Amino acid sequence: MSLRNLFQRRKMDQELDEELQSHFHLAIRERIERGEDPREAERAVRREFGNYALVRETTRGQWGWNLWEEIWQDARYALRGMRANRGFTVVAVSSLALGIGANTAIFSLVYAVLLRPLPVSHPEQLVELLQRYPGEPRRNGSWTLRDVEYYRQHNHAFSAITGMAIDNLAELRIEEAGMRVGIAEYVLGNYFAELGLRPALGRLIGQQDEKGSAVAVISWDLWTARFHRDPAVLGKRVQVDKASLEIIGVAPRDFTGLRIEAKTDLWTPAGQDRGFHLIARLKHGNAITQARTGMAQLFRFTIEERAARSSDPQLRQLRVEVETCAAGFSTVRDRMGNPLTMLMAISGVLLVLACLNLASMMLARGAGRAREMALRLGLGASRGRLLRQSLTESLLLSGAGTLAGAIVAWSGIGLFTRIIASGRPAERIQLDIQPEATVLLFAAGAALLTGLFFGLAPAWAALRSLPACALRPSGKAADTRGNRFFGKSLVAAQVSLSIVLLGAGVLFITHLLHLRSADLGFRRDYILLVNLDPSGPGIRGEQLSQLYQRLLERMNEIPGVRMASLSAPTPLHGAGASGFGTVEGVPQRPEDRRWISISWVGPRYFETMGTPLLAGREFTLRDQSNPRIAIINSTLASQYFGGQDPLGRRIILDHVTGMREPAAYEIVGVAGDANYMEIREKERRGIFLPAFRAGRVTAGTFVLRTDINPHSVAASAQRVAAEVAPSIPVTNTTTLSDQIEATIVPERLMAMLSGFFALLGALLAGIGIYGLLAYTVARRTNEIGIRMALGASRNGIVRMVLQEALAITGAGVAIGIPAAFWGHKLAAVFLAELSTTHVAAILLAAVAILAVALLASCIPARRAAAVDPMVSLRHE
Repeated sequence: MSLRNLFQRRKMDQELDEELQSHFHLAIRERIERGEDPREAERAVRREFGNYALVRETTRGQWGWNLWEEIWQDARYALRGMRANRGFTVVAVSSLALGIGANTAIFSLVYAVLLRPLPVSHPEQLVELLQRYPGEPRRNGSWTLRDVEYYRQHNHAFSAITGMAIDNLAELRIEEAGMRVGIAEYVLGNYFAELGLRPALGRLIGQQDEKGSAVAVISWDLWTARFHRDPAVLGKRVQVDKASLEIIGVAPRDFTGLRIEAKTDLWTPAGQDRGFHLIARLKHGNAITQARTGMAQLFRFTIEERAARSSDPQLRQLRVEVETCAAGFSTVRDRMGNPLTMLMAISGVLLVLACLNLASMMLARGAGRAREMALRLGLGASRGRLLRQSLTESLLLSGAGTLAGAIVAWSGIGLFTRIIASGRPAERIQLDIQPEATVLLFAAGAALLTGLFFGLAPAWAALRSLPACALRPSGKAADTRGNRFFGKSLVAAQVSLSIVLLGAGVLFITHLLHLRSADLGFRRDYILLVNLDPSGPGIRGEQLSQLYQRLLERMNEIPGVRMASLSAPTPLHGAGASGFGTVEGVPQRPEDRRWISISWVGPRYFETMGTPLLAGREFTLRDQSNPRIAIINSTLASQYFGGQDPLGRRIILDHVTGMREPAAYEIVGVAGDANYMEIREKERRGIFLPAFRAGRVTAGTFVLRTDINPHSVAASAQRVAAEVAPSIPVTNTTTLSDQIEATIVPERLMAMLSGFFALLGALLAGIGIYGLLAYTVARRTNEIGIRMALGASRNGIVRMVLQEALAITGAGVAIGIPAAFWGHKLAAVFLAELSTTHVAAILLAAVAILAVALLASCIPARRAAAVDPMVSLRHE
């Protein structure tokens, strides 16, 4: 309302008061002139006028401004009530904030990983072509140009097939901008055209560039960060690894590649046969099932074409899969899709629990205000005005909860991003997560409807009872049996949902603890990993080997370091090399051959890692003159040699990356099994080769076992590396424990969030029980006083309150335990690592809820026992 309108409104109010007063005094004067006593005349006129304030408000209502003023008055009254009942307000708003915020944050993560469509033309038509060995994860990235050409010519389901090869560690050198490591894609000529993309500047790569033209398209982010959106970027040169490329265009702003977990910096034509990721566009009207059937037939070409060049015995077990690519392709979806779906379900339960908590609190509060409503109705307030006031209070509570929920969502998204980004370097995920307005509005709407319904219901019930209830001796409106039963039902529902949340929390936390305590075949504590990158220009060959030997010697001399060694790869850091093994002189059927994980390790490696050496010896620096030696693990020894002694036998390795022909290695030791690829490995076939051999070093990570906190040794290790090898940068220092934690990101996220939701659910259930009992005790003060006056003991009163609490909790537990069992079976469907029954977790959740219920009922029970019979009777 403007200042002018405000002055006009005040002037009209003043004129109305003057007019009403004038009519009042004129009527009195007329009666006096007729001979009536002045006092009797005034009383008669007041009776005729009725409620002066009501007449004034009714008259003002004709102006059309009264409605907005009443709404403002209702809002101020509601704010005063919220301030006066801070406990109720804080609990209600906090419950809604956590329920709304958690759902918004988790759905935003789910949307970014599973649902967000690519910013391309008709993304729903895109599919990706995947390959899978039995029992192994599927992958996209092993297709050749011959595969692409054959599928383009012979398929009937796709309108187009395109692809790209990805370099996650490309060295990008830009004119006058220095060097950075980025992501480069080597794309086929129809890549941008088939995606329906238009350039933000210049042009995109086309068919004319398919023969390996030295051109590049840069991303919008790179154009902004390095060139400040200068249009003169066209024609400048960028060096990718060793190739100099001319910048011909800038990709659209929203397009950062087809992978959801990484942003591509640069695209360049695929000039050589690489391992391609393939995507295809379905023909209009074709279903994905038709594409799967067609690809199963076409994939035979790939099998035969590879079989002619490979002796892989498992090749013919390889299968092709076709999956939708509308939201991009990603290994993240396979790893985190099911856990995120479970988290979404758990957060949904939390939202329902928060709404139930709000409902029970508002029912109790509304019933307690019945006398106030009746008094205001008796003093002339309209039923519509009282209902509107209750509506305003509910709207303010829900609005405050929604605003706080938005803040919780922003904080939660930041936390999720940090946790997900803490994975292994080769799998590190950088997601662009934004709060989803749709789910925020949905959760806020659910909270709003809950607040409106359960805020208006008590007011409506109180208004249905006549104002005479305000004059009852108790001063309270009738508390019907139906209302009490409904309130208890809400609390019982909270208890049952809390058991579901607690059971899920115990389940996922136990699963995480099991992974953290699993025997991985080495000691994970007190190990520092120092990684050096010698790939830059400079030291090579024997000089690098001697430098690493000096480094190893100096690392052993650092205070606090017990011993040091060298390894590539380190445990659970990612995939190392692999190949096939054959025992010399022992025939082996091709179908019995299996992949063997290969690692390169330095002297005293197994002692440093705490892996037992079961037979033979470790490597030494003297073995450089005899590089064809190997140490095998226990699983490989038992599978290849049975109960025979493998020492001195020779094993032939072939199909090893970087090895041109098979090579035979003499076995000098047998080590215990250890997990090197994944924390859940079952068949752990491994072979270890010497890191120092024939004047070369084949490892880049120093492994230090310490007597103190390994983090406190990191600075000393970096200083030693800088002194001995200043030209070789230290790329990373971490502990083995942290590296293991990076492999279980989904499990950590599940355990953290489900544990938090479980504690919150128990807290909300406790608040619900406390609120119901406190309200019940307040309502039954007169009854309790009469009971005590008639001889009931204080212990008996306490038992009465506790029995009511246990009855409500018991009903919730009886419903919650079967629901939790059903939830665990559902979780086992989504997460195969979990067993279908977890009796201990569910029983522990039930016991915890019973403890919370007893704790929540203690204060109302003590308050009931402290009732003075005389005081309560006088009060009534």
